[in-house]
Amino acid sequence: MIKKREEAFLSVEGLNKRYQELIAVDNVHFTVNKGEIFGFLGPNGAGKTTTIRMLCGLIKADSGNVKLDGHLLANDYKKVKHLIGLCPQEIIIWELLTCLEQLVFTGMSYGLDSDTAKKKGNQILEDLGLGDKRNKLAKTLSGGMQRRLNIALALVHDPKLIILDEPQAGLDPQSRILVRDYIKELAKEKTVILTTHDMDEADRLSDRIAIIDHGKILYTDTPEQLKKKSGEGDILQIRIKNINQQSAAKLLNAIPQEVKEKKYSDGYLFLSAKNILELVPKVSTIMENNKIQVEDMTVRKRTLEDVFIAVTGRGLRE
Repeated sequence: MIKKREEAFLSVEGLNKRYQELIAVDNVHFTVNKGEIFGFLGPNGAGKTTTIRMLCGLIKADSGNVKLDGHLLANDYKKVKHLIGLCPQEIIIWELLTCLEQLVFTGMSYGLDSDTAKKKGNQILEDLGLGDKRNKLAKTLSGGMQRRLNIALALVHDPKLIILDEPQAGLDPQSRILVRDYIKELAKEKTVILTTHDMDEADRLSDRIAIIDHGKILYTDTPEQLKKKSGEGDILQIRIKNINQQSAAKLLNAIPQEVKEKKYSDGYLFLSAKNILELVPKVSTIMENNKIQVEDMTVRKRTLEDVFIAVTGRGLRE
């Protein structure tokens, strides 16, 4: 899915931020190319939000540089702030303004004339499935519609870099598809940074992904290359009933040596090898011999969640 446009629109060079004894961001480097959807993933407290706030100029870095379209953010913030559109995870709207009114207000605050702001606002509302709500007060919208309005507010001034923080949180399945397709359309003309806890969405949408933990960038690569880093072969996932840690350890020791990766966690046994399908009968026999009650057994492809656990030692939501 990686695009051929390799011209960096955003460059982050040696970014650092400390709060007393806490190192929130530790020597972070990455680039985001023009027309790219760049996934920025990390567990809670990993440094994502602090990094994003520095990219937007909302807080100052202790050291390091952010370059946006060739401009140093620290030196030319007033010149380049209009290039950035931030959709925060929190829904921030004016409840007593209509959808269109707040888009016009936001557009004019960035220097658009009222007619241009109204035209752009109407188009974005149509694109996000809110055209029939343009004259409705924001407080009357459902949570999912408010989320889409939140996205619209980040776009009305026509920024070149769009930062979307959990844009699909709280959306119903139909709205998720609409927003997913809209993000893909945005990337045809703009540059997108996406943070999400939804690994499937990150995999579907991102050209490249950076994984951050404890303030450090651990890996930056395409989704496919990242999945290769987590190990070889498919994964045999077995859901086991009523087993304690001691029994799980005994079971892991009984698994054949051909299985290079084996792990037990929260009622699930995870096994992987290049020829894992061929080993299923042997594993099933081991389960029977050890009187293990198997509730479900599935062979699946590697996911970004597997990558995340492999490189951070914890799941994305932990």
